[in-house]
Amino acid sequence: MTINHYILENQQQLDFVFTAWNCSDAPELHNAQQIDAGLGNVVARDNVNIAYSLIGEHWQTLSMIRFKHVSVGPAGLWGCDTTNRVYKFVAGNFQRSSGVSLQQVDAGGNDHVVGVQPNNQNAYCLRGCNALTYSGKGSLSWSSLAKKMRYYSCGTKFGCWGVDRSYRVYVAKKVNPENCDTSSWTQVTGLYMKMVEVGTDGSVFGVTKDGKIFQRNRYYHISYTLILQKLYIYILHACVLN
Repeated sequence: MTINHYILENQQQLDFVFTAWNCSDAPELHNAQQIDAGLGNVVARDNVNIAYSLIGEHWQTLSMIRFKHVSVGPAGLWGCDTTNRVYKFVAGNFQRSSGVSLQQVDAGGNDHVVGVQPNNQNAYCLRGCNALTYSGKGSLSWSSLAKKMRYYSCGTKFGCWGVDRSYRVYVAKKVNPENCDTSSWTQVTGLYMKMVEVGTDGSVFGVTKDGKIFQRNRYYHISYTLILQKLYIYILHACVLN
């Protein structure tokens, strides 16, 4: 594949490199609105909030519960329904948990689960031991991270990343999955994002307010790579860079 590179500059005079991606067609899911991948698994939801899992070349309905966000990773498969109730997929069925209400959840960390509350957008963390062993019985005790986020995502290598209510990007280098203790949040200079996702391999992707996708170049390098000019749904894992 031919890869074209050109240099862009933003208001802070940081460098950005455009890289063409070769995107192949994935198994079709009509009206997909959100998608997440972790540890070789892929889940998604459509425009009527039905959740699916990709099994081979086919999308399989997971439940008739209406979800606004689903996530899969080392902590398992988790989701938030349209009334902000939190579920874990256990033995073929979603089990609703009692406790905190969340509008977005992420299961990509080191066995722990993180999420964001609706309205006040407080960020929360569920310890790895509780996330892994939860089977649908009893309540879950979430730890408040004393940080307000509109979107929050964790990886297994380089900590957790989030976007605050002003679209600024932050990173916490270390999060202890055993007790959810989090190192201080550091603002990542460069672009303003409406969401940021961290892969289990340490890759960091972000989506700007106007729908452009960027990939972070190395962990603390000051540049991003522009992947796609426009994104209508979140399909960060649907493209492969050749």
